[in-house]
Amino acid sequence: MKAYKVNVNGKVYEITLEVIDKDDIKAPAAKEEPKAQSPAAPAAPAPAGAKTINAPMPGNILKVNVKAGQSVKKGDVLMILEAMKMENEIMAPADAVISSVSVSAGSTVEAGAVLCTLA
Repeated sequence: MKAYKVNVNGKVYEITLEVIDKDDIKAPAAKEEPKAQSPAAPAAPAPAGAKTINAPMPGNILKVNVKAGQSVKKGDVLMILEAMKMENEIMAPADAVISSVSVSAGSTVEAGAVLCTLA
């Protein structure tokens, strides 16, 4: 152990630090990828050329405005994601047809979870 004095904004603190050998440091455990928590069936991999719409943040799906096979225009609201007490509109990035919808109203999703795919 080594003792140090640290000055923070004019106030002096005494601290002690343990000196360790770098061989004693263990590598951090690998983190598991977050998974979407949804009552909907798991989404199949997107077909070639399809665009996936992912959740920009964790939250709850309040409303789903689209279904598979439906045509959408750029800017159409696909669904509403509630996060931190704010309703976020998930919009179509381009004119497309909905290939699949991976969530339903009431679903809880993690950031990056697939919400739907566009063809």
